[in-house]
Amino acid sequence: MRSTPTPETVCLPPCELEPKRPRGCFAPPPGPGIELPGDLAGATVAELGCGHARPVTPQALPKSTSVSFAFPADELDSDQHRRALLPLTERLGLRLRTERQITRALALTVKYADGSTTTRSRTLTEPTAHTLALTDAAYTMYAMLGLQRARVRTLTLRAEGLHHAELTIQQMTFDPVDDKLRRIEEAADRARARFGPIAVRPAALALPET
Repeated sequence: MRSTPTPETVCLPPCELEPKRPRGCFAPPPGPGIELPGDLAGATVAELGCGHARPVTPQALPKSTSVSFAFPADELDSDQHRRALLPLTERLGLRLRTERQITRALALTVKYADGSTTTRSRTLTEPTAHTLALTDAAYTMYAMLGLQRARVRTLTLRAEGLHHAELTIQQMTFDPVDDKLRRIEEAADRARARFGPIAVRPAALALPET
């Protein structure tokens, strides 16, 4: 009588234990041999789900921004030149604050009746977007030009070295006058946002020309 053979027993190797993942962690994406739609997105979700932080790079800013004022006719009066700088610093400051930017330097370019130009630049003591600081710097650059009866056609004010305001550390001042001026500027910005850019203007611009 022939005996029935006993089936061979095959021993499989023990399965490798899967490493534990933090609670709430997503499973990793499929291996290289399996292709599924959205694998890249799945990998990103898996990394973020497991707490792998990714650096966030702020959007790159333009290197500069500028505003210009063209006189209706060639202008010789230095008082009118200085008066024209006011709307330029107002517009430039408002643009910087609206876009949450600050500038490290200013450049003033004067274009004359014959088409030639002269430029003066100034590095600010600290990065800013405040109109008063921009106006002081603009007046200083204009004085550096030493114009004598020059026939001026256009003034251009350019802010250079722009930075994100929220990423820059600025020194705190305890000057009550400076604090008051900044609060007035913030209130003026809110009025301009609601009623238009010319809702609030410097007193010098509101005076009639003589």
